[in-house]
Amino acid sequence: MKLSAAMFLGLSLPMLAASPTWAEEPIDTVQSIIQSQIAAFLNHDAKSAYAFASPSVRDRFPTEDAFFDMVKKNYAPVFRPGHVAFGRSKVQGDTVVQEVLISGPGGKDWTAFYQLVKQPDGSYKINGVHMVHAAPGPEI
Repeated sequence: MKLSAAMFLGLSLPMLAASPTWAEEPIDTVQSIIQSQIAAFLNHDAKSAYAFASPSVRDRFPTEDAFFDMVKKNYAPVFRPGHVAFGRSKVQGDTVVQEVLISGPGGKDWTAFYQLVKQPDGSYKINGVHMVHAAPGPEI
């Protein structure tokens, strides 16, 4: 019995060790991209912020200035966030949806669902953001 358990653990541990690296890889990359784009907004760096946009977003907003103005106007919590924290993530094929909890202007809380798509070169680009006003939590 001890030999069977040892063989099982010996065969299972390498697979368990490899699994988290594979599962976390796109999530770590996606979160880094989102953080970098938010930093670009905070630094008024339209060129860098635009670089994270997917080709379909670039088709709708063909210049850095048009993109920057659209985000400033329609996504104020993303453009000027207070506190940012990552929530749940979902990977489905070449698409990752990342939940981002944001404290926006005026102290209002938001949940942003970022959709990133893997590009032919292996990079990920932001393909859209869906904003939802977060319900207030319980008093503490």
